[in-house]
Amino acid sequence: MFRPRIIPVLLLKNKGLVKSKKFKDFRYIGDPINAVKIFNDLKADELTFLDIDASTQGRLISLELIKDIGEEANMPFAVGGGIRRIEDIRKIINAGAEKVIINAHAVENPDFVCEAADTFGSSTIAVCMDVKKKLFGKLETWTYNATKSTGYDPVRFAKLMEEKGAGEIIVQSVEKDGLMTGYDIDLIRQVSNAVSIPVVALGGAGNIQHLRDAFNEGHANGLAAGSMFVYQGAKHGVLINYPDSAELKFY
Repeated sequence: MFRPRIIPVLLLKNKGLVKSKKFKDFRYIGDPINAVKIFNDLKADELTFLDIDASTQGRLISLELIKDIGEEANMPFAVGGGIRRIEDIRKIINAGAEKVIINAHAVENPDFVCEAADTFGSSTIAVCMDVKKKLFGKLETWTYNATKSTGYDPVRFAKLMEEKGAGEIIVQSVEKDGLMTGYDIDLIRQVSNAVSIPVVALGGAGNIQHLRDAFNEGHANGLAAGSMFVYQGAKHGVLINYPDSAELKFY
C-alpha cells in the first residue's frame, strides 16, 4: 500500500539549525550533523536542508556542510539555498545531495528550471514556493524569505514550474510556518489538483493527524515538517523525533 514520504525540513542559519514562526522569530535548536545522526537511527524517509540566508546574501549553501551531511546521512536528502547556476547544482550533487530545491531563481528565470531538468533530470529538481496572503487576502507566491512578492498565483506558478520540467513542487504556507496547528489544506489541494507531478506539503504540521489530513484531503504526495520533528511537549523542548511505522497509517 502506498505511503507518502515523511520529510523533516531543517533550516540552516550560519550553519546551525534554527526554527521559525511565520518566517520570523528564529530560534537556534542545534547542530545539523547531530540531527542527521538521530534521524538515521529513527529511519527517516528523507531529509531537506534549506539555507534561509543564502539567496538574500547572494551566495550558495555551504558545499562543505553538504559533504558532511552526505558522509553521515543514511537516507536521501535535498538541499536549497542560493542556487542560480547549473554549476551550482552540479557542485551540490557532487557533494552528496540527491535533489536540489530552487526558490527565488525559479521565479526570476523560469527557463533555468527547464535547463536544470534537461541537464540533471526532473527527479533531481524541486521547486519550493512560499505562499502567503497579500493585503486584501489574495494568495500569492513570495521569495527572499517571503519579503518579495512575485505576482504569481500559487496554482499558476505551480503549473508553470511543471511545464518547465520541475519534478516536484514544495508548497509552503508562510502564515502556517511554525504554528503546529495544521497545514493549509485548501492551498495544498488546489496545487495538487492542478499539476501531475508530486506535491510536498510544508508549513503548520504539529501531529500525525495533520499529516493524514494533507494526504487524504490535500492529496499531497509528500508530507514535510520542521517543528513537529524537533520539538516535544507544550513548552516546545528541543527533541529530535520521527514517527514509527505503526503511527504512519494514512487510510
